[in-house]
Amino acid sequence: MVHIYLDAMGGDNAPQAPVAGAIEALRADRELSIVLSGDEAQLLPLLEDCSDVRDRLTVEHTSEVISNHESPVMAVRTKKDSSVVRGMLAVRDKTADGFVSAGSTGAILAGAMFRLGRIDGIDRPALAPLMPHGKGYFLLIDSGANVDCKPEYLQQFAVMGDAYMRCVRGMGSPRVGLINIGTESEKGNALTKAAYPLLEQTDVNFVGNVEARDITCDVADVLVADGFAGNVVLKFMEGMAMTMLGIIKKELMGSLRTKIGALLAKPAFRNVKKLMDYHEVGGAPLLGVKGAVVKAHGSSDGHAIACAIRQAATMTRGGVVQSIEESLQKLQQAE
Repeated sequence: MVHIYLDAMGGDNAPQAPVAGAIEALRADRELSIVLSGDEAQLLPLLEDCSDVRDRLTVEHTSEVISNHESPVMAVRTKKDSSVVRGMLAVRDKTADGFVSAGSTGAILAGAMFRLGRIDGIDRPALAPLMPHGKGYFLLIDSGANVDCKPEYLQQFAVMGDAYMRCVRGMGSPRVGLINIGTESEKGNALTKAAYPLLEQTDVNFVGNVEARDITCDVADVLVADGFAGNVVLKFMEGMAMTMLGIIKKELMGSLRTKIGALLAKPAFRNVKKLMDYHEVGGAPLLGVKGAVVKAHGSSDGHAIACAIRQAATMTRGGVVQSIEESLQKLQQAE
């Protein structure tokens, strides 16, 4: 049985979406139990129609909520009865296997750092969402947790991304690329130039630099970047996906002939939308901390929360933390 601690008060659609997501996840996975953390008075009325999974769903009352408008570090230090702090401590104390929240990204990062702790050998944990590349997904690491990085951080990101794709996505030898402005090893800024030889020496399948135009061309399974560049890529891809889907919909509805064509191609368009939809991925794992932590999108609906819970459970079952620790030990021995 995998035990997941869910922040029911985090996100734009809380607490309805987290509750709905928890129920959906429990119905899909009989080897799962969930602690639903938040204001008991708001949560209990939402659990009236889930008698089939109620025995695997526990409500834990918390009296404080960390908002997006607070200082994350200060909030984590002072709001000890919040879901974020209580959840991180539960994972640390092994009463929960993983933590999921759609709440403040800063608070989740601070909570994981100060309450849960980093894996030995990791200087900076990193956010690593799965992004579509046409044939499946690639892992983008880091996507915003560390705006300023050292070359050694990028090397650690590569190790963590490799471990995640092996343990969670079942890849034997994930291809690891470094986001850069050119494919040649001497291209880039001081950071990428210094990181390139480190990645060559690392025990991962390093395929070299990857230019922005090739990111979605299935040239790598893990793409490494500092948090600034990674976040730009993430936000650009999200915006481009919404723009392209909007343009396609507008053009298809432009005339009777295109509407007939759209009707015939509806299954294909549905599949494209599903592939581009972040709701299906669930969230971004926070790699480098001592536990399975998943940051769901702030606007997540119930299905997206369920996918994030499934992601945290898969990380636990796949032993992602243990795999990262083993890879780091090999890296340290090689040095």
